[in-house]
Amino acid sequence: MGDGGFANRARGRVLSVSESPVLAREELRRAALDRDTAVCIGVFDGVHRGHRYLIGRMVERGRRERLGTMVVTFHPHPRLVVQPQASLTYLCGLEERIELLRELGVDSVAILTFTSELAQLSAREFASLLVEELRMKLLVVGSDFALGRGREADARALEAIGREMGFAVEEVALLKVGEEKVGSSATRLALARGDMETVASLLGRPFLLRGPIVRGAERGRSLGFPTANIALGLDRALPAFGVYVTRAYVGGAAYPAVTNIGLRPTFDEDTPTVETYILDFQGEVRGEELRIELLHRLRGEMRFPDADALKEQIEKDVAATRAYLS
Repeated sequence: MGDGGFANRARGRVLSVSESPVLAREELRRAALDRDTAVCIGVFDGVHRGHRYLIGRMVERGRRERLGTMVVTFHPHPRLVVQPQASLTYLCGLEERIELLRELGVDSVAILTFTSELAQLSAREFASLLVEELRMKLLVVGSDFALGRGREADARALEAIGREMGFAVEEVALLKVGEEKVGSSATRLALARGDMETVASLLGRPFLLRGPIVRGAERGRSLGFPTANIALGLDRALPAFGVYVTRAYVGGAAYPAVTNIGLRPTFDEDTPTVETYILDFQGEVRGEELRIELLHRLRGEMRFPDADALKEQIEKDVAATRAYLS
């Protein structure tokens, strides 16, 4: 950061750099539309059904009022900046998150690098950034939303700020399934159980893993079941270790597949791997990106006494996969 300041046009004073982060302004300007806008703010990890419902309401009202529509999302997750000791993994990668947000029909997506300087902004200062850089006229938030240092401003407080700064606030009720809120926490809990049907219900789509294919130990090939290993970052959320019915996408085509996620206890490995045996596929897939949708957990990880026992179980897993998909 530099050591200058930005003029606050709304209040006629100079904001310090800590109040008005230079990087945030630059990132907002790059994504800004040349017109008044409706805005949603959040991390939107997973872009689950609750997120989609909220953003859909924003898009609908924005079109009705002839406003541009924007999503402002944060990376890294604010919790990792505010609580550096926190352990957190992402339900989807940043690139996938941006793709999913754009599919919702918004005009622009702004990715703000969440920094300690940004975390120190008050709700009023953050709102001023959005008004100045995005010409925000409408802010659409969920009923559990809070903005600013220490989550100081809820929807009611933001409405008061909006009356001063010239933007409206719409509060949208949370989407629920029964009594449970559709949210990232519920999705993570279902993922940790390996309950992929519930995960898909919360996301509104199957849980997806994607990444470049990397060379593995090739033990599967020696057993007659060659697998493709996916390289994933350590910050990527994984389901409960075990074997899954999956759908693999290679070169634009979809194939049934069996995927093992975990430590492969038979071989005493200590780093989680994601390896997929693609059924009915001929050829090499190295060097390409592999996308797999996780549909159903067949079983947990098991230790086998020898390679023959492992091969026999893989044959059972393949048969179970074909039966599930049929």
